[in-house]
Amino acid sequence: MPFEVPDAGALRAATDATVGDLPRVASVTRHRDHDEVEDVERATREAVGDIGGLEDLPPGSEVGITAGSRGISDMPTILETAVSELRSMELEPVILAAMGSHGGATAEGQRETLAALGITSSTVGCEIRSSMAVDRVGDDSLGRPVYAARDAREVDAVVLANRVKPHTDFSGPVESGLCKMAVIGLGKHRGAESLHNAGLAADFSSVIRERAELLVEELPIIGGIALVENARHRAAHVEGIDAGRILEREPELLETARETLATLPVTDLDLLVVDEIGKEISGTGMDTNVLGRTYFHGEDEPDEPSIARVYARSVTPASHGNALGMGLADFVHRDVVADLAVEDMYVNVVTSGEPRRAKLPFVVPDDATALLVAPSTTGVADPGELRFARIRNTLEPDDLVVSEPVTRELEDRPDVTVGKLRPIEFSEGRLETAPYD
Repeated sequence: MPFEVPDAGALRAATDATVGDLPRVASVTRHRDHDEVEDVERATREAVGDIGGLEDLPPGSEVGITAGSRGISDMPTILETAVSELRSMELEPVILAAMGSHGGATAEGQRETLAALGITSSTVGCEIRSSMAVDRVGDDSLGRPVYAARDAREVDAVVLANRVKPHTDFSGPVESGLCKMAVIGLGKHRGAESLHNAGLAADFSSVIRERAELLVEELPIIGGIALVENARHRAAHVEGIDAGRILEREPELLETARETLATLPVTDLDLLVVDEIGKEISGTGMDTNVLGRTYFHGEDEPDEPSIARVYARSVTPASHGNALGMGLADFVHRDVVADLAVEDMYVNVVTSGEPRRAKLPFVVPDDATALLVAPSTTGVADPGELRFARIRNTLEPDDLVVSEPVTRELEDRPDVTVGKLRPIEFSEGRLETAPYD
């Protein structure tokens, strides 16, 4: 029997609330002092120059540069500049698609994922290789296999390129960065699955570190280009690191990244409305550091922020229907279910090892219904006192719309600008468009 979304009238009739009972809202912006790289191209050229082993490669050597599936604002520029700089050194650069099982775990899917991020042969100026073929190059201390992309084994040198940031699944001295790019990205589907299985049986950070050390020995990894972003997701630091220093340097960069992590300006909400979830936003669709919920095997749930309910309204086009992360939400719009690519999502789940993140939440027919049932599911007696916020996605939590009870908390903060209160508006049950712009 096909899944049928409940009628809006029936759901609303189950509550005593009407749209007129909901609180007024106001646009809010949180202001930060952002360190930012003024010239990303120059910083990238300097980073490439700091990778010592490149100058020892014979002219014409093939150098593979990794490209992942995250929406990193300055990554297309970094890749394009790195390609140009390597060519000036008489080397032959190629881009290696490095995203584990993303893109449906197919070569074409990974190529399409990169294209959706603005990374194509024409934009970066070189060939892109996306084969899913891997070789077993060793075993970890648990006796589990370690895999490496055959594309990475066949080039003369590999430069890892990635953002260093706190991970959405676990915490430790090594989280998301160059090591993860080597182990999961260049591990392709089989490597990512093996890593996640090992991580569920042990400590994720330690497993990644151990496997990265092995891969540095087994692959022609010559170094990496590490990016640390500010809270506005622009480059705050770009650095070239020799392969032998990656395991030492990455934990230091991770500490820097923690200080610039973009989070909500409020820590206590009844409801968070997220306009879009997606794979280019976060590997989990929504950044768990913003939501304050991890939902991952063996990991403790954070104390803050405390968000009673999360409502996800849509899946980004770049995700091609992979709604992994919808299980982090309590409510989803019917469009999320209508556009769902179940097979791609489930492949991703089997690889990452956490099925809760793909569970089907409460499906609502429209936005108004989601807000009207929220008080009944959070214990808020007066809908007018519902503490809610709305963000575009978890990459951009500094620009938001909040309800009147939240404005009272934020209006005296020097780092926050609160706009004029106005009635919340719907058009045929749909929230007004992008009011935080």
